[in-house]
Amino acid sequence: MLITLSLLWGGSFFFVEVVITELPSLTTVFLRVLIAALALWIYAAFKGLYPPNNAKIWGMVFIMGFLNNVVPFTLIAWGQLYITSGYASILNATTPLFTVIIAGMVLADERMTPMKILGVSVGLVGVILMVGPSSFEGLVLENISSEGISLPILAQFAVLIAAIFYAFAGVFGRGFSALGVDPIITAAGQVTASAILLVPLVLVIDQPLTLPFPSRYTVLSILGLAVLSTAVAYILYFKLLATAGATNLLLVTFLIPVSAILLGILILGEQLELMHVLGMLLIGGGLSAIDGRLWKRKNAS
Repeated sequence: MLITLSLLWGGSFFFVEVVITELPSLTTVFLRVLIAALALWIYAAFKGLYPPNNAKIWGMVFIMGFLNNVVPFTLIAWGQLYITSGYASILNATTPLFTVIIAGMVLADERMTPMKILGVSVGLVGVILMVGPSSFEGLVLENISSEGISLPILAQFAVLIAAIFYAFAGVFGRGFSALGVDPIITAAGQVTASAILLVPLVLVIDQPLTLPFPSRYTVLSILGLAVLSTAVAYILYFKLLATAGATNLLLVTFLIPVSAILLGILILGEQLELMHVLGMLLIGGGLSAIDGRLWKRKNAS
């Protein structure tokens, strides 16, 4: 499931890069969560599942939507206007580092250990090696805001803040499994809450009804972003969160660049380079160190 989730979320960086050439960031995020909500509720009805009638669950769903969708989706979509998708994926791969710290302070069963910190650090180096120096293209300080601040620098901070929000969401989302909420309902409720929260912002800031209708490539990318990288992805997300924990779940951000490069090799005929292999080995070592079971067995023997 973790590998499948990495494929789905790896595609989101590509889809976003296509969509933001024609649509504003907030409109992109709103369409993403709105279409995902429709798809998930249709799927839930097919499975015989219905919206919860518990006010506590809906309160948690709105908090989760704010932490896991509204803020990070918007920050990443805006950030990709000024930095490359490859560099955004590197910054996004800091999510496990923040998760180890936050989960270690909050969750009794996910305490921070030296092995986890080592694993996150090794994995992050592997991500940087895999994506390579070319991902840093576009960081020239040619885009300057009215206050004289480099927009690419602000974009980097935006994606880092998004990673922190993802970490908080992963820790907060552990509470849904204790309430016995089906992952499909949790996913549907989260994106529904996100769409509701975004409505006033989109109408005031982007005024989407005045925008020209996008091209078919953008429409297809929006559908891919909403149905695959959001609806299907979040069903897996909440299943993994309940069974594997926040830290192990958010290791998916290490696997996203691996998925992107392997897809490029298999589908686009790109070349597998030495740096890719070294990066994958480091990511694998980092993942095993954070999980810890292989290392425990080795020490026991």
